[in-house]
Amino acid sequence: MNKSSTAAKIKQELNRVSNPKLAKDQLWFYQTQKGGYGEGDKFLGIRVPQSRAIAKANVNLPLSEIAKLTDSKYHEVRFVGLAILVLQFQKTKDTALQKQLFDFYLKLVKQNRVNNWDLVDATAPYLGNYLVDKPEAMKFLQQLIKSKNLWVQRTGVMFTFAFIRAGNNKPTLVLSRQLLNHPHDLIHKATGWMLREAGKRNIADLRGFLSEHAAEMPRTMLRYAIEKLPETERKKWLAKKG
Repeated sequence: MNKSSTAAKIKQELNRVSNPKLAKDQLWFYQTQKGGYGEGDKFLGIRVPQSRAIAKANVNLPLSEIAKLTDSKYHEVRFVGLAILVLQFQKTKDTALQKQLFDFYLKLVKQNRVNNWDLVDATAPYLGNYLVDKPEAMKFLQQLIKSKNLWVQRTGVMFTFAFIRAGNNKPTLVLSRQLLNHPHDLIHKATGWMLREAGKRNIADLRGFLSEHAAEMPRTMLRYAIEKLPETERKKWLAKKG
């Protein structure tokens, strides 16, 4: 564990393992073209396991240095900063520090520093643990999905993964109902995924939701939600789409 790490040293390490060919492929994969959901993002060309290893080696990085990483124009540098944030959150039992880390993360999301599906999905399910026992959590989540920012919305959906793991499917079911008419497939995918996870823990919850809403669900949301069901049952729910 590197106790003297800095954002500058981590950036040097990331540059050392960068791969220009992979970076070019990532521009396409993360839709960085004009009009794409990742428009304008820049990549160094680093695979996720490499980024995670660097994050783990620098888990004690001060928050001020994490801020420098998450302010980077490069996707993988932001990813490492966020991964360190998650590791610190998971490590501590200090409620004051958990709140500090959660508030810092939420600020980053609203500043558009957590600005692609992989960045959201690698962070929100874990930082969402902060909300699980909070009495105002449901109201807070509903505020997030009303944002005009796609990534704030997806973060709200992915926060519910923490509730699912804690045995509470209600936030997922409530938000999914409110997002049935959302126009973006990245929200359809996230919502369908969370419904599928809710179903793994309580199949009655998923089937109840499908009974009410299968016909009106966006097809992508429906397909994600039913992915782990038996083939005959999947066909039944898909038939409701006509």
